[in-house]
Amino acid sequence: MRCISVYTDDYARFSDLVDDILRTPLGEHEEKSLDGVVFADSGEADDEYVNRLRQKPDVAVLRAKDRGITILQHGGVFEIFLPGQENGMH
Repeated sequence: MRCISVYTDDYARFSDLVDDILRTPLGEHEEKSLDGVVFADSGEADDEYVNRLRQKPDVAVLRAKDRGITILQHGGVFEIFLPGQENGMH
């Protein structure tokens, strides 16, 4: 799964920007900023990493089944996991 890291701990701000972030093309390990929020392509993540994080009590898990994505929030980071090799949702 492709992972995009979004560096904010503000859920409302993340929610406002997530669609724009997903539409923004990112190169491998490229970092960009949108309205002051930094986000970056974090490369590939395997299911084991995602499952390990999901089990931690301080991690919030959000699923967008219609889009096939999983979002994990921990600390000041949201991690968006996209299926396949995609760098963004179009």
